[in-house]
Amino acid sequence: MAKKNRAWSGRFKHETDKRFLKFSQSISYDRRLALYDVAAGIAHVEMLAGKGIIPRKHAARILRGLKKIAQEFFAGKFKLKLECEDIHMNIESRLFELAGEVAGKLHTGRSRNDLVLTDLRLWLKDALCEVISLDKRLVEALALKAGHSLAIIMPGFTHTREAQPILFSHWLLAYAQMFVRDGHRLMEVYDHADISPLGSGALAGSNFPLDRELAARRLGFAGVTANSLDAVSDRDFVLEFLFAASVLMMHLSRLAEELVWFSGEGYGFFELPEPLCTGSSIMPNKKNPDAAELLRGKTGRVYGHLVSLLTVMKGTPLAYNRDFQEDKEPLFDSADTVRDCLAIAELLVSGIKPVPARMKEACEKGFMLATDLADYLVKKGLGFRQAHHAVGGLVKYCEQHGKKFRDLELAEFKALSPRFARDVYRLLSAEKSVAAKDVTGGTAPAQVKKQIVKLKALLREWGKRF
Repeated sequence: MAKKNRAWSGRFKHETDKRFLKFSQSISYDRRLALYDVAAGIAHVEMLAGKGIIPRKHAARILRGLKKIAQEFFAGKFKLKLECEDIHMNIESRLFELAGEVAGKLHTGRSRNDLVLTDLRLWLKDALCEVISLDKRLVEALALKAGHSLAIIMPGFTHTREAQPILFSHWLLAYAQMFVRDGHRLMEVYDHADISPLGSGALAGSNFPLDRELAARRLGFAGVTANSLDAVSDRDFVLEFLFAASVLMMHLSRLAEELVWFSGEGYGFFELPEPLCTGSSIMPNKKNPDAAELLRGKTGRVYGHLVSLLTVMKGTPLAYNRDFQEDKEPLFDSADTVRDCLAIAELLVSGIKPVPARMKEACEKGFMLATDLADYLVKKGLGFRQAHHAVGGLVKYCEQHGKKFRDLELAEFKALSPRFARDVYRLLSAEKSVAAKDVTGGTAPAQVKKQIVKLKALLREWGKRF
């Protein structure tokens, strides 16, 4: 490939090695930035003309060319060239074909270093709007399902062992709270990405009297970067997105894990939507929870992208380094993965069919009311540690004699603590246990209803911005 086709080839004697050209290209993935690159070019050239840095007639020709390029991308007619390395040089090459030598004035006062960051921030802002919207829809689906399930009681677990009865709605809303926090994290990433580096040049700023704030406003940025050296080497906003995406995927994976277990034969608490399941190629009886398993599995690739870019960044000196080209594939793939996973998670949650009888049966199997009995004794004047010990003895007695709490005579209760009275029988139901947890954030129906109301109000606020 002739060296004269390179934007930087003036001081070189030899052609670029074709193997290195293929190795170093980024056009195969940074083509996603095409329309953002055009938008950045339009804002920049309008600012240049407004400041008198380039003639308005030249700016008009450049603008016509850039708008033509945008039309070609929309129509799928833009022809990408590997020899142009990246999307920025592809657009510049085409602009020379359309506008002639005046196309060279577009690059006045800017560098590919600040341009690529501008494009990437613009792209990420749009991606974040979509991801936040999908996260919001998942929270809405969880809240809606919770509102329709207020009469359903299920076992709550610690250490994967049955612990205390809770509302199925309470379980759903626990995940809703996780995804609310994810939404807040993503909004913070948006704010950090919403700063324009355009006009920072290669690293030191520009010799031209640029109006960076004007160009930033035209591109919809909230402000401009404060230090040109930092601006062209900053990838914190990408790392922050990858971190927020990793936490979100971790939450999706936790949800998926419980969807897999609780929909299986061992629990049977609910059924997953059949269109999101698959069968076995050999076992006709199988209905596999593939959608949930894929949510769980895809978490690893997003984690990997975060570690990958952290590793790239850890040893890079100021300012720009070609290592930074490795920021885009992790970012693009993570955004794609999170978008797909949120959409599938919403479908899973919306399609869950609870099986209340199985949940109730599970609540009655063991001794999940033990803490309620201990609290009962505390209310009768016993210290909690003494009450805990007494009810522990009661559990051991029941296990030795094959009984449940409800099977015990009052005398058997009193044998473990004389503070037990006939009113203890009023406690011996999962419904009573759940209703008693009437504290802020608790599983009592009244408190769960309040959680739903607050979630809906929060989501309305989100909707005003995203």
